[in-house]
Formats: sequence, structure tokens, C-alpha cells
Amino acid sequence: MIGPGDQKEYERLKKTKPSYTDKYDMLSLADEVDGWMGILVNAKRVSDKKKFTLPLAELEATDERSKNYQWLDDYSVWFVNNK
Repeated sequence: MIGPGDQKEYERLKKTKPSYTDKYDMLSLADEVDGWMGILVNAKRVSDKKKFTLPLAELEATDERSKNYQWLDDYSVWFVNNK
């Protein structure tokens, strides 16, 4: 995933790659688990509907009242501390 740096390059890369500033809808768990990235999920970027496979530990729920908020947070903390 791409992060901060040259703004023009960031905007160019963001068209085809996922960004930490994007919002996603999680579609399903991916068929594989990566030893380095953990559980992977299939997600769709809200802004343009482009699909990506992303590490679950990198995602967070946008609604803190969502029942999934705590699950995602717990998994991310567990993953980082047990890697």
C-alpha cells in the first residue's frame, strides 16, 4: 500500500493501487492466508469500485459503534504483537 511522499506520484499510483486514505467495503475473506501479512480479505474501494486483496490487520471499521469495530481492532493488535 502506498503512503505519503510526492503528491503527484501519490495521485498517479492511487489510481491503480490501494491507499491508506481510501475507504473500502469488505467483500469476503480471501482464499489464502499469507504468513507475513496474515488473513487477507477481498475488498472494494468505495470511490471507484476497484477490487483489491488487502491484509485484514491493515483495516479498521469507520463506525466505532459497529459490531465489527472491536473485532478488527482486536485482530490488528493481536497480529502486530504476535508477528
